[in-house]
Amino acid sequence: MATFVPEKIQIGISSCLLGNQVRFDGGHKNSYYCKQEIEPFFEYTTVCPEMAIGMGAPRKSVRQIRDGDIVHIRSADGSLDVTDKLNEYSKRKVEELDYLGGYILCAKSPTCGMERVTEYKIGTNNGSKTGVGVFAKALMERYPFLPVEEEGRLHDLPIRENFFTRVFAYNDWRKMNQSGLTKHKLMQFHSRYKYLLMAHSPKWYRDLGPMLADIQDLEQTAQQYFEGFMTALKIIATRKNHTSTLQHIQGYFKKQLSAEQKEELSESILKYRQGLLPLLVPITLINHYVREFHTPYIEEQVYLNPHPEALKLRYAY
Repeated sequence: MATFVPEKIQIGISSCLLGNQVRFDGGHKNSYYCKQEIEPFFEYTTVCPEMAIGMGAPRKSVRQIRDGDIVHIRSADGSLDVTDKLNEYSKRKVEELDYLGGYILCAKSPTCGMERVTEYKIGTNNGSKTGVGVFAKALMERYPFLPVEEEGRLHDLPIRENFFTRVFAYNDWRKMNQSGLTKHKLMQFHSRYKYLLMAHSPKWYRDLGPMLADIQDLEQTAQQYFEGFMTALKIIATRKNHTSTLQHIQGYFKKQLSAEQKEELSESILKYRQGLLPLLVPITLINHYVREFHTPYIEEQVYLNPHPEALKLRYAY
């Protein structure tokens, strides 16, 4: 059985997204982005629930059919029902995936869709996009704070950046825990993530600090903190919040920067706020000043480098 390996983040992914011919028609949903652009940064664990229960490819297609509170997975003509097999497999399989640092799902699938899966009213062809794939639901219920996203949504740049920010933060948290949780490590962790939290949710930024002020039960506090931390990061950072965060960081350099440097940084932040520059521009300038002027607290801020630069996640928005 696989285990958590902090050196290379392990990502679960729908098998069809990597070009494997596992779909009902014998085809695939190969994703260039997943296969070519991000695979070098991660180790993939592929899953296809329908193949795993022996349905084969090609095979008769199945759909979600709602009958009151029960959702069946059946073929349109009702001759094939794999509800029990898929539920049993999903429940068993997700228990083996606790080592994962994230998951990328195939959209619209009755087994793997994260949201808006078509549910048909029993006995009709009338569908509504209210379902969640059987396997996806079991995964998200079992690991409610695991970063999970659909491949198609990763083409939305803010969603993409948010997903991978959560993936690397989730891995960072697990590395800290694996090394042996202490009050000091928990405080250090929060200190390093303060500005990232500020950018994603000023409210959670304000709430999480006091949680660590008087730790009585370390394990309980850490779990409460982690839940709030991942909840905060799931909120997509806005230009307004990024701007406020950048201006807070700018204040640390007020004594070191010349008038011209202050003006340059202020202008880059303003133009980012107006949508005229990508976030990368003021971030790059701040990172330059961090190297030029030794500021340990800012150097440690994950906000400035939340994921590898080669992923190019802050280039276009």
